[in-house]
Amino acid sequence: MSKAFTKEDAEIPERSGRLRPASGLPPCALNYLTADGAERLASELGRLRTAASDGERVASQDERIADLERALATATIVPAPEGAREEVLFGATVELRTAAGARTRYRIVGVDETHLTPDAISWITPLARALIGARVGEWVRAPAVPGGAAEVTAIDP
Repeated sequence: MSKAFTKEDAEIPERSGRLRPASGLPPCALNYLTADGAERLASELGRLRTAASDGERVASQDERIADLERALATATIVPAPEGAREEVLFGATVELRTAAGARTRYRIVGVDETHLTPDAISWITPLARALIGARVGEWVRAPAVPGGAAEVTAIDP
């Protein structure tokens, strides 16, 4: 039998060393954060470090500290543009109206900051991808929208 068909080394080969973000960002995707989101994450990190140094350390805190450090170290901060927005961009808050008249609001943010705002959605979600580039008065189609489509009624910075 040829050596090519024998299993001499049962060890699993090591990975490349690149860690997949805990947030679930696809490999090689940039870790976008809004400026205010990065500031809030840095503030949370500071509070956790202070609590840990005061002896209130628990394992879940260590994990969260590591996640925040990784998120902030790999972040690409996207500053909010000045003035009114003509189209939906990263960081915008978008108001939608369905054909039935239901209104909803979403803010498009980075994957690591979706928990900071109740109406936040990650820029990598299908809904956010459908919204980016849309203008007021345009209809967007996305499975997450009730009825499958909605009109953009307002864009706030």
